[in-house]
Amino acid sequence: MLEQEFKGKTLSPQEVRNILKTDNKEIVELCKSASIMPKKNNKGQTYFSYDEVKNLRKVQAQKGVTNPMIKAVQEKQPPAMVSILNSLKDMEDRLSTQIGKIIDEKLEGMDEVVVELIRCKTDNETLRQKIIDLNKEIYSLKNDVHAYKPVGFGLYKKRERHAWE
Repeated sequence: MLEQEFKGKTLSPQEVRNILKTDNKEIVELCKSASIMPKKNNKGQTYFSYDEVKNLRKVQAQKGVTNPMIKAVQEKQPPAMVSILNSLKDMEDRLSTQIGKIIDEKLEGMDEVVVELIRCKTDNETLRQKIIDLNKEIYSLKNDVHAYKPVGFGLYKKRERHAWE
């Protein structure tokens, strides 16, 4: 009865974290293992269905079964080896975090560059159109100037132009 109540219910990522008692990183890995793509609502917020969370819980339980064996193998290793492996894992996490921050900082500047490039391109098109308009105006003014012929004593008379000229 309780399961039917939850069938149509959607769960937020925070609720899924609380249900599975895990963090976002492991939820992402569980989703990959279970081939589940979280959905987004019309506001762009991520949500999971009750069935998806059940599948994630099953996958988590299966992974939990294999993890004790790995821990047993690690416990058989000398403490120095376990310490080295833990140090390497910590170093890997720190490096990936630092590299991620650096990449984010570099890409942050790229947004401004793209916006500036678009603005420059728009300005360039505007100036190109102005040049075209000015060239048309120059052509028209040159035709008007050539329509006047000197009569003498600094006077000019406008010659009538015909359509065939």
